[in-house]
Amino acid sequence: MAVKNVAETVREGIAPIAAELGLLLWDVEFVKEGARRILRVTIDAEAGVTIDDCERMHRAIDPVLDEIDPIDTAYDLEVSSPGIERDLRTDAHIDASVGEEVELRLFAPVEGKKSFGGILAGRDESGAILLECDGEVRAFARDTVAKLRTVYAF
Repeated sequence: MAVKNVAETVREGIAPIAAELGLLLWDVEFVKEGARRILRVTIDAEAGVTIDDCERMHRAIDPVLDEIDPIDTAYDLEVSSPGIERDLRTDAHIDASVGEEVELRLFAPVEGKKSFGGILAGRDESGAILLECDGEVRAFARDTVAKLRTVYAF
């Protein structure tokens, strides 16, 4: 099964479980890191995620993963929170993070810069990412954005 299909299949199979546990299924990735294959399930909650939440989710999805059997090779299952600084990869991630401070990195420079920081203002009707920086709202087409990530000032 292709990597994208694995993540989508797993997401569909475990999203109801996350909801039953009062958790938000933030992301599902199936990645190769070195020689390891990792199914990474990221959860969130209104009050934050605890280690107990991760353990409950892990135990709850194990039998479902065995049943749907989306991966035909050995893998490690990781369940974690997205953390304070999180990658925003989907429309839902962007919508949930409006008003937060973010860093936006581009594939190619615009006005000599590949990185912009500011407050995430959402998306426009074309799907472009709106970023309030230096007192103005700028639009960045999605296909020009290499990475979008929340930033926490420590």
